[in-house]
Amino acid sequence: MKTAIFIFLVGAAAGAFGFYYFQEQRTAAAAKPAPAEVKPAAEPAHANPTLSERAREEAKAAKTAIATKLTDWHLTPDEIGNDIARTGEVVRTKAQAVGESIAGATSNARIVTTIKTKYALEKELSARAIEVECDNGQVTLRGTAASHALIAKAVALALDTDGVTQVTAKLTVVPAKD
Repeated sequence: MKTAIFIFLVGAAAGAFGFYYFQEQRTAAAAKPAPAEVKPAAEPAHANPTLSERAREEAKAAKTAIATKLTDWHLTPDEIGNDIARTGEVVRTKAQAVGESIAGATSNARIVTTIKTKYALEKELSARAIEVECDNGQVTLRGTAASHALIAKAVALALDTDGVTQVTAKLTVVPAKD
């Protein structure tokens, strides 16, 4: 029974996260100013793009956004490898979030659930292999990932969660078995 409730909660969190994410993308797209000069498209634009076309575009935008954040937050595989070799962990802090306070076990639980849901939605990351702890916006990740690039992705997804001010990754690289 507890497993069914847990699966339901994770599913609900995943649905809420997906809805929130797509609403944010629509809001961001609507807020962009129109270009001064519109060039004719090579292909005719569809007046009503299909759901799959919109999903593809959203996925491309999300991939680009994550790639940018990986660089901005110094989460390249080389930087992750250097941090792990030097200190055994990866620590990143969001500058604009430092000093914000997040109180209560409810906020911590929401943050943990949101991060675990993000990991569950990423086919390359194992939500079961990464333990997530949160204390007042400071997140600690423990467990394993298949590469430094996936550790970087795990840190980036955690940092990109509302309420998170710092992420410490105590993850080890264990290559996936073929």
